[in-house]
Amino acid sequence: MTTENSESLSYKFQRLRERLREAITKGELTGKLPGERSLAKQFQVNAKTLSKALTDLAAEGILDRSIGRGTYVKGTAPAAPSAERWLVLADNDTPEELLSSLRSKNAGLHVMTDAVDRMRPSFINQFSAVIDLASNTPESFLRDLVVRNISVVAVGREPKMYSMNAVMVDAQLGASRLARQLLLAGHRKFAVATDRGETGFVQAVQQTARHFDESSTVDAIYPTEASAAVKAGATAVLCDSSATARDVAANLAKAGASAEIMAAGISNGDSTVSGYYVSTDEIATAVASLLTPTQSTRPSVLWLAGTYANRGTTAMPVPIPTSSPAGAFNAIAAQTPQ
Repeated sequence: MTTENSESLSYKFQRLRERLREAITKGELTGKLPGERSLAKQFQVNAKTLSKALTDLAAEGILDRSIGRGTYVKGTAPAAPSAERWLVLADNDTPEELLSSLRSKNAGLHVMTDAVDRMRPSFINQFSAVIDLASNTPESFLRDLVVRNISVVAVGREPKMYSMNAVMVDAQLGASRLARQLLLAGHRKFAVATDRGETGFVQAVQQTARHFDESSTVDAIYPTEASAAVKAGATAVLCDSSATARDVAANLAKAGASAEIMAAGISNGDSTVSGYYVSTDEIATAVASLLTPTQSTRPSVLWLAGTYANRGTTAMPVPIPTSSPAGAFNAIAAQTPQ
């Protein structure tokens, strides 16, 4: 390039730089600037001259430029994603206690119950992690989050893909333990109440009951069917959460019926019946541990087994003649260390 051409390019660049400065000062250019091709056409210059002018203004602190985000007038660029901000996808009936426990772990927590298909990428980019508490989140939406390197933690259900984390409550283990305890207390007719028809919880009770006494019966019900089940002969109702137990107790009280009520699963902190519970704070702590930066980036599934809580609601054993097979079993089991 000759000296004459160099001086010509330098003059064009300087003149363009001042024109851009003036347009910014007057407010003709605000926020995010158009793409360089569009801006070059607007100012009738070539891309090389425009790029040099923009770089010079960025060096002066008038513009903010970054790869992937574009060029912004200084002070108008959106804040970078916070490493501490989580987005929670929830249902309308997601326990407020669980959301409060998660908020205690993350001050920037944002809860959404709207359809995810209305969430724009620019909105989701504010968050470094998504916690899925909802029951019907589309798999395609979760896959898109993983592809964009946003950490995803599913709570209360198996992850839909390998790259997702999950926190699972082993309510089935609790159900088996409760069924055994009630069998030892003499119960043989069970109703198992689940709010959403969780077959795994019911099957755990059925398997335990068959193992200890093949004559025992287990019927799956919804909480609103508890009084009918008791009238049909059930002496104990096992529930898949403390919330379900409350609904069962209300149903029985309304009908003037009574039965042993126990629960296993998530406790909202106000459980009134005995059972094996995982607290909402334990769930929030497990979620936080999965979202804490570590050397390993492999996805993990954390299983929470629950702890027995005695609320003083366990009824006296149902009398069974010791001459019967079930009575003989109880007599032996009662002497066996738990």
